[in-house]
Amino acid sequence: MTALPETSQTTSTAVPEKPRSLYAPAAGANKGAIEPQFSTFSSIEKKLYVYIASCAAFASPVSSGIYYPALNIIASDLHTTLANINLTITTYMIFQGLAPTIVGGISDRYGRRPAYLICFTVYIGANIGLALQTNYVALLVLRCLQSCGSSGTIALSSGVVSDIATRAERGKYIGYAALGSSLGPALGPIIGGLLAHFLGWRSIFWFLTIYAGFMLTVFVVFIPETCRNIVGNGSVLAQKWNISLIAYFRLRKQRKNGVPVAQETVQNKRRPGILSSLPILFEKESFLLLLYAGILYAGFYIIMAGLPAQLASVYNYNSIQIGLCYLPIGCGSIVARTTVGRAVDWNFRRHCRKLGIEIVKGKQQNIENFPIERARLEIGLPLVYCGCAAFLPYGWVMSLQSPPLAAVIVLLFVNAYVLSGSMQALNVLVVDCHPDSSAAASAALNLVRCLLGAGGVAAVIPLLNRIGSGWTGTMVTVIWILASAMWWAPMIWGLQWRQEKKMKQDAKRAKKESGRDMEDAVPG
Repeated sequence: MTALPETSQTTSTAVPEKPRSLYAPAAGANKGAIEPQFSTFSSIEKKLYVYIASCAAFASPVSSGIYYPALNIIASDLHTTLANINLTITTYMIFQGLAPTIVGGISDRYGRRPAYLICFTVYIGANIGLALQTNYVALLVLRCLQSCGSSGTIALSSGVVSDIATRAERGKYIGYAALGSSLGPALGPIIGGLLAHFLGWRSIFWFLTIYAGFMLTVFVVFIPETCRNIVGNGSVLAQKWNISLIAYFRLRKQRKNGVPVAQETVQNKRRPGILSSLPILFEKESFLLLLYAGILYAGFYIIMAGLPAQLASVYNYNSIQIGLCYLPIGCGSIVARTTVGRAVDWNFRRHCRKLGIEIVKGKQQNIENFPIERARLEIGLPLVYCGCAAFLPYGWVMSLQSPPLAAVIVLLFVNAYVLSGSMQALNVLVVDCHPDSSAAASAALNLVRCLLGAGGVAAVIPLLNRIGSGWTGTMVTVIWILASAMWWAPMIWGLQWRQEKKMKQDAKRAKKESGRDMEDAVPG
């Protein structure tokens, strides 16, 4: 098999050319050797681990969404203003962007399990503190700590998908992994509204403590390490301290029975640094992709953060009713996760057929000369423009004195669907382009998204008060349309940029190896 799009040195008229394969062995590999499967985990195991990662990723959005219906109640109990309480959302989102840059690097370097254990330990401590605190300063500080604990789980879920799923099936698995982060906006406000109404707002944080304790137990007892930098395709034993209790007792039994156990881990493999997210931000292609994603999320968070005040003032809704109005947002995200991923995989296969390329099941695909940006963004960009068409009328509907609730619900659903779908296509592309540091790449996306989203949250109340909902929606729509050129550029020139980047990396590596050879040649 050959890498795309190499051509044979000789031609033959007698034998028709077989379809090319996107799969290509590593340089210098023995071409006669049988290449191992990309992952040794079974299909059931892969789905199970991705679904559990999805449940873990539920932590970040639910911790944000569960808080919205109780904003007015918390402001009253802590004797502060709603603007100050909104500041806790802004700071939460800032740390939601910053923390994964470290968590993602840790997981790519030391493994997914240690990162998960650190995240949920910090998260549990922060939730206990939030349930017991009695003043605004403590609320502000502990919300930042809560964000640090929960926010890395979304980047980790993308890392798990990159560990076990090939590019040909990655859209579907990214959809599975994102279900938890989609359920957060759907269920969080409903759970928060019910708990705040019947048990008080402190019960919100006790609920999150119980959930986090359950997830921590699952990872300690059951879940194996999947990071390819640690266990390869799953056939290599992880570090002794990085195995689940189930695996520990199984290995112990094998030793008693005299069964040989492989003790080695992946050796001589350069692992990404802990802050490997930061260089990704300054790559030409990544910078444009991530910046526009952040702009999209900033507009979306204007809806999310401004909705409670608008519903309370227009309809006089209580916390339960406000929470229920977030349900269309969550439902739109969930539907997008289950449909857009399949569309992304379909478009990948379509491009393969168009180029006469064969996809080898269970093998990773080499995208060095494949237009992966076009294959992914051809799904993402149309969804962006559909989002523009939905955001504009939403702003003007909410500016009416008595907005029709049915129209509001439909527009919330559509906005959530198209934005979640476009982000899913982007997330797949980001992971595709950074296979050795997938969690760090997702963390870089999360950093830009959350920092700009925090700006949207901070600006929503002043914007609504100054220019109103209609003109705010118009402004956001115009910005989205004009800035969409940031995604058109990678779709057109992304393949060229990736090839130039690889040439520079190869030249740098060759220079370093040449220098090392010269040092070895010098007599001691």
